[in-house]
Amino acid sequence: MNDSISETGEGRQSWWRRLRGGLARTSASIATAITDLVAKRKLDAGVLEELEDVLTRADLGVAAAARVAAAVGEGRYDKQVGADDVKAILAAEIEKVLTPVAVPLVIDAACKPFVILVAGVNGSGKTTTIGKLAARFSREGRRVMLAAGDTFRAAATEQLKIWGTRTGSPVIAGAQGADAAGLAYEALAAARAEGIDVLLVDTAGRLQNKAGLMDELHKIVRVLKKLDPAAPHAVLLVLDATVGQNALSQVEEFSRIAGVTGLVMTKLDGTARGGILAAIAAKYRLPVHFIGVGEGVDDLAPFSARDFARALAGADEGNA
Repeated sequence: MNDSISETGEGRQSWWRRLRGGLARTSASIATAITDLVAKRKLDAGVLEELEDVLTRADLGVAAAARVAAAVGEGRYDKQVGADDVKAILAAEIEKVLTPVAVPLVIDAACKPFVILVAGVNGSGKTTTIGKLAARFSREGRRVMLAAGDTFRAAATEQLKIWGTRTGSPVIAGAQGADAAGLAYEALAAARAEGIDVLLVDTAGRLQNKAGLMDELHKIVRVLKKLDPAAPHAVLLVLDATVGQNALSQVEEFSRIAGVTGLVMTKLDGTARGGILAAIAAKYRLPVHFIGVGEGVDDLAPFSARDFARALAGADEGNA
């Protein structure tokens, strides 16, 4: 399902512009530091150490930052290096880190409905992401149903109903405070009866260190399996890029509780620390299916390692 956004043409150019704009704060902070570093100095141990610090501050992760610094230094020691050269090396090294995790979300038509459980902390953009995914799947000709499993927040249910109307997707919802696992079970039964292709299940936003709420998430997974032992077929964790290093502990805990199968990174346009995606990729190697760089329905797109790496480094698109 890695569709039109990744193809050539007008849609491709439009996405590249949005991606560059969305990562502008991160790339600008990195580019300014790189230019300052290499403008008047030859490459030595001190420059490489400072470059490593710059990349670490952009939340690229210690391992990835060290890898990039080593690549920049290779064969260039005690020489003058241009900022554009460093950016190109940075883009190439980040691409190497990200390529193994740039995996499309594949909807298995043999699983009907294909159940996608969506988790994340409050404010990560979880419910909006569900709406955007519903719009994408609907455009592909799939019949979609939404389950308002965030029963703690009435606003989340209302938000999901709005997306249901926009995308022509039925919404299964209950009263505020209703049992989320029971609602998920009801939604799966209804989706089966109606021949739905994809069931998207929202869940309450929860901090990864709140045991009670995490237990409820685990319960939803258990209850879905009573109807379909293979469900949920995908567990997507929505991560807010602006939280930086905290995203790492979110991946760890949500994976332990709910068996996360893939990631969606949102709000990359709101941070100067977009390198966190590279740190997560290097540490957990979980598939990154989508990234978001804005509020619009088209600001969520399949993840491309090459595009992301070049935008993050502030490199030109070239023939990407």
